[in-house]
Amino acid sequence: MMRAAADCGHAAVDLQPPGDCGARAVAGFRVALGSRSIVMTNDLEYENVVMEFRGRGATVRALDTFNFHVAESEFVVVVGPSGCGKSTLLHMTAGLMHPTAGRVMLGGSIITDPGPDKAIVFQNFSLFPWKSVRSNIDFGLRINGMPPAERNELIDRYIKLIGLDGFENHYPRQLSGGMQQRVAIARSFVMRPRVLLMDEPFAALDAQNRQLMQEELVRIWSAQRPTVMFITHSVEEAVFLADRIVVISRRPGRVKKVLDVTAVAGASHWRMDPFEDVIRRPDFQELRAEIWGLVKSEIQLRS
Repeated sequence: MMRAAADCGHAAVDLQPPGDCGARAVAGFRVALGSRSIVMTNDLEYENVVMEFRGRGATVRALDTFNFHVAESEFVVVVGPSGCGKSTLLHMTAGLMHPTAGRVMLGGSIITDPGPDKAIVFQNFSLFPWKSVRSNIDFGLRINGMPPAERNELIDRYIKLIGLDGFENHYPRQLSGGMQQRVAIARSFVMRPRVLLMDEPFAALDAQNRQLMQEELVRIWSAQRPTVMFITHSVEEAVFLADRIVVISRRPGRVKKVLDVTAVAGASHWRMDPFEDVIRRPDFQELRAEIWGLVKSEIQLRS
């Protein structure tokens, strides 16, 4: 278990996940200050967020008065037309850029910088080609100072979890696209982040592998349940994975509509069932059609 301890006068600060990497009743981090105990929640808050990019003689507003709340351990999927600010939103959440106005908060604290509590998975696999599967997964743990024995135990667990037993010493060039993305996902999950940010992670995969990876992601996420912000252009993918779907308008991006998938999918959620069974459901197809209509109207308005 990763811990960071420091002395603050008479108070000791202990940050740690509230349990192992199995299912958590509380996904936040616990902070102990002397005899007091505070739980840091993993919810996200976007308050009047504006993002502008300034160039020569022109300013482009990517996001405008964006307001939204993501509950702790919620799986939120964001869809919208190209250029509406989806990836910009994710990069601000990761601390890679700062909003022009407004604020983005994690657990009530303003996000100012990147950190291991905010893991991001990109569309391209972003693996180190000169490192093996094991070394790629180990990278974040090592630079964060985790002891070798604990690192090895975690890496073994996640290699088994993603189904790559026997491929520990293989290099990215020796793996299929789906296998490479499993490694990228494991590298993020092994850090046990408070928030997992996914920017079209399966877009580079063929349809068959994309479907398999959606099911794999659900299985891995269910064991740990960090808060998730997932960007996609696939409406079917959004409806299958999400607790809620945020539809963003054309640029400048605003929240057009929020759809509660769990109200349709039920308490057990259809993402726990095989994808090929779920997409045959009439209620799935009805919701998919509604969301596509919302996105399509923004594309038509833009043309």
